[in-house]
Amino acid sequence: MREAEGFSPRMSERDLSRAGLVLREEAGGGALQVGPPEVTHFSAPRRNRRPPKVRLVPGQWVRWQINYRYGNQGGPWAYRLETFNVAYGAAPADVFLGTPTRSVDERGFLR
Repeated sequence: MREAEGFSPRMSERDLSRAGLVLREEAGGGALQVGPPEVTHFSAPRRNRRPPKVRLVPGQWVRWQINYRYGNQGGPWAYRLETFNVAYGAAPADVFLGTPTRSVDERGFLR
């Protein structure tokens, strides 16, 4: 959502490897490991400790949320919340409308 657009919700689909999310399928295809999203050194809050990878078996999914605050020198703050929904294996079209099998909340206090 963006303030300039009246905070209207938007949704997009993208290649998660390009978004900095590490996905690794275990040998034999029995499980998927989902690693923490990459973070930039230019954002707050600092994340010295990150949660471990999440292991999914077919039919499971994870919702991973992380937020950031960015600032320019003397400029306004910009805020960002990213939510990654990742399912492994075949899933119904409405899979992400329910309760996730696993949930990781990396949202921090942004002042």
